[in-house]
Formats: sequence, structure tokens, C-alpha cells
Amino acid sequence: MTGTAPRAGLAERQAELVAALVAGGPPPAGFAPGPLAATRTALLRKRAGDVARHWPLLAAGLGPGWSATFAGWAARRPTAGSVRDGWDLARALHDKGALPPAAAEELAVREARLRYDGRRAPRPRRMPAVGRAGGAVAVQVAGRVRLLRPAPRVSTRAGDAVPDAAGSELWISD
Repeated sequence: MTGTAPRAGLAERQAELVAALVAGGPPPAGFAPGPLAATRTALLRKRAGDVARHWPLLAAGLGPGWSATFAGWAARRPTAGSVRDGWDLARALHDKGALPPAAAEELAVREARLRYDGRRAPRPRRMPAVGRAGGAVAVQVAGRVRLLRPAPRVSTRAGDAVPDAAGSELWISD
């Protein structure tokens, strides 16, 4: 059984490399830090693009800061999948009071439509449910979600805060 010892060592090195690339682990011995950092950055950029496809209002709401915000949040977290990564980031931004209004609406709709505890994959809700985030309120009844109250937006005029009704008739059906 001399072949199992080299495999065990290889498995450990592979695990160290994966941790360095996707979970912010230290660079494994024998890997040049520059190319490793470039690969980590490319993987975070790819992951951000995948999350943006599932959470378009979150990405759009953060605008040019999307990539940096996502990379800062995800750098030390292994992926849980694009939908869950976006959901976890949206909740983290909500907790810090930094969730953009359109993303708050997107989160409220998801919270009303799906059940997600942060550990297991999201599951459809069967009973009526309410989702709230950043002032937005969404209600799900019989598989349909309606955004009842959009998140408040600050107008472009100084000191004039008004709710924007855009998207207030958003309907999502199964």
C-alpha cells in the first residue's frame, strides 16, 4: 500500500490550493504568490458575474462598486452557489444598512417566495408569506409574489426623500 501515502499528500496539497483560491487560505508551499493571487482574483470576478446573473438588481444597485463589494465580502468565504451567495451578501448589506433600494425589493421578493435559513438550499414557501428588506414589503399568496411597498429612494434633489413607485406592481409567478 505504498501508493496511498503519495495520494494522501496530494489530496492535502489540493485542499490547500483550493482553500487558497476560494476561501482566503494561505498560499501552499511551492506556489508563486503572484499567479496564485491573479487566479484568485479571476475566480472572484467569475463568481461575481454568476451572482450578478441571479441577483441583477443587487449588482445594478451597487453599480461600479459591485465587483469590489462582492470581492471584499466573498474573499474569505467559499461559494455556496450563486443564488445563496447573492442572498447572503444581500442580507449582510441589509444588516449594515448598505442595501440599495432596488436590491432591497429583490431581497424582499425572494424572502416572500422562498424559505432560506442560510445553511440549506432555498425552498419554495407553500403558505402565504411576507418578505421585508430595507423598507420594501413583498407578499406571497398562492405562489404569486407582489411587491406591496417599494424601498424608499432618495431623489436626486438635495434633501428630498421620496419613495419611487417603479416596480411597485412587480409580479412573479411560479
